[in-house]
Amino acid sequence: MSKEIKLALMYRDMWQSSGKYMPRVDQLVQVAEPIVDMGCFDRVETNGGGFEQINLLFGENPNTSVRKWTEAFNKAGIQTQMLERGLNGLRMNPVPKDVRKLMFALKKKQGTDISRSFDGLNDPRNLAYSFQYAREGGMVAQGALSLTVSPLHTVDYWVKLADTFVELGAEEICLKDMAGIARPASVGKIVKGIRSRHPHIIIQYHGHSTPGFSVASALEAVYNGADIIDVGMEPLSWGTGHADLLTIHAMLKDAGYLVKDINMKAYMEVRRLTQSFMDDFLGYFISPKNREMNSLLIGSGLPGGMMGSLMADLETNLKSLNNWRLKNGKNPLTQDDLLIKLFDEVEYVLPKLGYPPLVTPYSQYVKNVALMNVVQMEKGNSRWSMLDENTWEMILGQQGKLIGPVAEELVVMAKELGKTFFEGDPNDLLQDQLDLYRKKMAEKGWETGEDDEELFEYAMHPSQYEAYKSGAAKQKFEEELTSKRDRVQTLETAPHTSVNKSASSVEKTHPKEIDVEVNGEKFRVKISYPGQNTRVSPSEETTLQFIEPAENGKENYVLSPLEGKFYLTKEGGEKSIKVGDKVKKGDAVAYIEAMKVINVITSPYTGTVAEILVQHGNEVEEDDQLIKIN
Repeated sequence: MSKEIKLALMYRDMWQSSGKYMPRVDQLVQVAEPIVDMGCFDRVETNGGGFEQINLLFGENPNTSVRKWTEAFNKAGIQTQMLERGLNGLRMNPVPKDVRKLMFALKKKQGTDISRSFDGLNDPRNLAYSFQYAREGGMVAQGALSLTVSPLHTVDYWVKLADTFVELGAEEICLKDMAGIARPASVGKIVKGIRSRHPHIIIQYHGHSTPGFSVASALEAVYNGADIIDVGMEPLSWGTGHADLLTIHAMLKDAGYLVKDINMKAYMEVRRLTQSFMDDFLGYFISPKNREMNSLLIGSGLPGGMMGSLMADLETNLKSLNNWRLKNGKNPLTQDDLLIKLFDEVEYVLPKLGYPPLVTPYSQYVKNVALMNVVQMEKGNSRWSMLDENTWEMILGQQGKLIGPVAEELVVMAKELGKTFFEGDPNDLLQDQLDLYRKKMAEKGWETGEDDEELFEYAMHPSQYEAYKSGAAKQKFEEELTSKRDRVQTLETAPHTSVNKSASSVEKTHPKEIDVEVNGEKFRVKISYPGQNTRVSPSEETTLQFIEPAENGKENYVLSPLEGKFYLTKEGGEKSIKVGDKVKKGDAVAYIEAMKVINVITSPYTGTVAEILVQHGNEVEEDDQLIKIN
């Protein structure tokens, strides 16, 4: 009798590989029943990854979303699964063990059956607690191999890694081909090796479609013993998402495998609803680039799901870089120029960083390092001159063991900066925090929620949860959505208006104010440009604003090295600098969160903090004045 191959719908990942946001809870509940009615799925991915952060970002309670969203699948007997990041839980940075232990027990109570646990470095130590806590919480513990291609990531390496996961308590194995760059023949060999050692374990293949390998990889996986294939469906299949359900279904049937029939009436309803969610608001946050396949990513190995944020980062840095080039008499670069330079730099830095697999969060780290290297070298600065704090933690071993050695130049640089390499278990660097957040909630008069679910959200996503509770997150989201809608309407009604386009470009790439010195006195000058839509009055355009000199007659400003969000502290329990504090040249005085990583801002001066010019949490532009030092 032919083997049955089961299908899993990646409904969460379909959205998060395409854009910034997920559907609202009312939309998720609306689409759940038709997904059930399709009749072809044994599993549906309902939550995990950035899902809960995204809920908080647009002002919605993620616990309510998970409970309501999983309900229909639980009743129908369809297994629900989540994606979690091992040491990092549901966020981008390490999470204490007590918070992670609560997560697994809580998510099972909320209706999630399976935990797909992966570690971006494939360090088994970072997953041991995930397997343990998942099983203790009543969930199925699935261990994911974060596939990548390098001289060190051999078929034998992956098979032995699966052995280790099983020894540590993984009940299933997933081949997580997050960039879709794993070669089909190798995927088949990996599955065959795992199957020969573990005849009865469930093996699931998850492959993104960006470079075009995933359909062939899925077929090789089932030929060699895989049991479940992850799929997407229109209108969010292909591109940076997953191979389409209809394609995989037809391919498996033709190959002689048993697959459940698809109720096409229900299929069309899920397709219609998904499109309606895009038309409602989610489409404003989906880059057209993410709907395309792109074989350029084969070389760099960057996951296609990053393309949206990557292109946004390129756009931001391109404006800044071209502004600098124009000031220095150089021709501007195109986005394609910068993109190819970025891909080349990724291939250069990857071995020097120890070959971290390009999956969250390390794909962001490597991409950011490469992009900052390109920008800094274009400006005449040295490579590695803008290494963020998160990347340093990876290099130093604080987030796990890299498969390859770190380049000697980075080792020397670390020593010069007084940084030390860590050889121990990253879990040992984290102190339990639930009691701390429970105390904070009591002080604020906040309830910890059913099964301590609100406590969990606060401890897992502190800044996002506070913004959600205050209403600031919802307000910011609505402002962002309004801005997106207005921009689209403007383009639709005046697509050929060159004046508006050039004015917008001027606004974003030219300074609005500059400081000038006349006969020893400093003035701030407001600037307007031809064609710019500005509300500055004619008198203000030519007014010189006198700047009071510092007491010692000298003003020194700490400037922002890049665009991002300004923070005075990196963690909630840290003490921030304040006016009157003494600082030395090289002291850390603040942080900029940009491109999902934290960049430390050091003082270029020794002196006294005279003024903090930006509020904690505010957005800043490159070269903005942050702190005044006397």
